[in-house]
Amino acid sequence: MHKKKRIVVGLSGGVDSAVAAWLLKEEGYEVLGVFMKNWDDQLCPYREDLVDAVAVAELLNIDIEVVDFSKEYQSKVFNNFLEEYKCGRTPNPDILCNAEIKFKVFLEYAMKLGGESIATGHYAQIDEQNNCYRLLQAEDGTKDQSYFLYRLSQKQLAKAVFPLGKIYKRDVRKLAKKIGLPNHDKKDSTGICFIGERSFREFIRHYIPENPGDICTMEGKLVGNHQGLVYYTIGQRQGLGIGGPGEPWYVVKKDVDNNRLVVAQGHNHTELHSDVIFVKHASWISGINPKAHWVFNAKTRYRQNSAPCTIEKLEHESFEIRFAEPQWGVAPGQSVVVYESNECIGGGIIDSSTTLSKII
Repeated sequence: MHKKKRIVVGLSGGVDSAVAAWLLKEEGYEVLGVFMKNWDDQLCPYREDLVDAVAVAELLNIDIEVVDFSKEYQSKVFNNFLEEYKCGRTPNPDILCNAEIKFKVFLEYAMKLGGESIATGHYAQIDEQNNCYRLLQAEDGTKDQSYFLYRLSQKQLAKAVFPLGKIYKRDVRKLAKKIGLPNHDKKDSTGICFIGERSFREFIRHYIPENPGDICTMEGKLVGNHQGLVYYTIGQRQGLGIGGPGEPWYVVKKDVDNNRLVVAQGHNHTELHSDVIFVKHASWISGINPKAHWVFNAKTRYRQNSAPCTIEKLEHESFEIRFAEPQWGVAPGQSVVVYESNECIGGGIIDSSTTLSKII
């Protein structure tokens, strides 16, 4: 008798992973659910999510295990998150979580359970050609999450399944309601998972002490005071507490050495636009550097349309990327992710940015 393939699904308590598990079971796979506890905090909403995940498993008649990865998350993701903010950068912990926890620690755990693959509710697609795995954007472009997966390797993609890659979010909701999933109308999670409904400022002050300083213009004129550089990011407009005539003020730089927040007036100020980005910690899904000077598309933030660019000065773990048009509000610490057509080929961490006119 043919043995059914076992797939271990990361059940988060949300509707996406629940529908992913249902789809796999409908296809005839042996499905096992795992709920990952990645954060240990009385204010973290994981208990509510766990209740929802267990309810889904009961409805689908699949086994579910609860595993505590909070120590691994602390050492591999959260410590990096704090260090980046202390250095004046704006990190994206979800990207690191995918690479180090969901598709590494969880993957290893799933293999010990006898799983042949792991599945999640990510909106992305995987294509295999001649033993080479490609990460493709989801059919639903408004929900595509390939940006958060660009650091995955060939080994990780070979063991991953994304059942929602060809489905639109609206249809996932309809399907969840039709089959009676208890979380069919649960609100999608937004923001950083371990912060929950708390404000960022309320959360981060427990780990990084407030360090007030000056808010200055590009010319060095004092225009206000800040409570700590950690509370601000490039392009931020709200919460600066700067009044006066003229256009709104925006953060254009964080001067960590002098503990100064540098601002400028106007959304179109030249200091908010960059067409040359210097990138470190490069990660290419194929394991091979892409072609230099080739025309690609890239984005420096998740909620952003990709823009034409070329890759220059490729080195082992760094590269320079040049956009055809200046990009707004490029923030060090964020990721720039590169695409060729609908294929995500990789990316890296933004170290700094400038304009080509300043280089020439």
